[in-house]
Amino acid sequence: MNSPQTWYQAVAACEQRGEPYVLVTVLGVTGSVPREPASKMVVTGDQAWDTIGGGHLEFKIIEQARQQLSQQQYRAEVAHFPLGASLGQCCGGSVSVLLEGQPGSAHHLVVFGAGHVARALMTIAGELPWRITWVDERAEQFPEKIPANVHRHHTDDPVGDAPALCADAQVLILTHNHQLDYELCRTLLRADHTVGIGLIGSATKAERFRKRLAHRGHSEAAIAHIRCPVGRSDVPGKRPMEVAVSIVAELLGLMTTDAPARPRRGLPWSELRGLLQEPTTSATSPTPQSGDQDQR
Repeated sequence: MNSPQTWYQAVAACEQRGEPYVLVTVLGVTGSVPREPASKMVVTGDQAWDTIGGGHLEFKIIEQARQQLSQQQYRAEVAHFPLGASLGQCCGGSVSVLLEGQPGSAHHLVVFGAGHVARALMTIAGELPWRITWVDERAEQFPEKIPANVHRHHTDDPVGDAPALCADAQVLILTHNHQLDYELCRTLLRADHTVGIGLIGSATKAERFRKRLAHRGHSEAAIAHIRCPVGRSDVPGKRPMEVAVSIVAELLGLMTTDAPARPRRGLPWSELRGLLQEPTTSATSPTPQSGDQDQR
């Protein structure tokens, strides 16, 4: 997908990727302002699309939206900004905005390895509401086109990157290298912050890994956190797509079970009632000027 230019294109792109974002809407204005009510913009952790007027007003709103995202507080909140008094903009009016935080996908999947099974898996998982990080040290293994919800992570140190990448995520280890598989398992067990670990391989490989990890001091309970062979045993077949279907079927069950309960979102009635009772203009407010230009 091309980079979005408007707020509604940005919303569609964020939803497709499962990326958290804040939708900012101008609710009401008094006096001379850069944009009128219903103007919107979208803010993510590192980008912003469209505009509600530019200048210091937009800077402060983006800052507030990103603070909400960084704290993972996906709620609706109203903020009021007097342009002249607090922001030093020459318009002189005031703006009330609604910030609606959207959490994106609750499920994060990290896949190590870009071989046949992983590539088959992406054709399925790319249609699911998951955020996916796809990791490999071989850049040429990644296909040219990948689904919108998949982020390539090319690295020469997948083991070193694993703890930061895999926090609060389901992890699949599907690499071409058994020693790399083992080092990833060992590192992630030490980090102890994944939701689950699936390891491709046979029952023989699983038993060998269990013994090696136990010898390194990992507890039986910790080692049991690794599912190997990964996938559902009642889904037959050894072709890459058949294995991928088996793995995704297992993940769908696990992710449904592990889905966090989302808190109630939106504005409480007491706050909404207060907003509805507030006068939209005052006797001393200047007449809105529709011709004011964006302060960009």
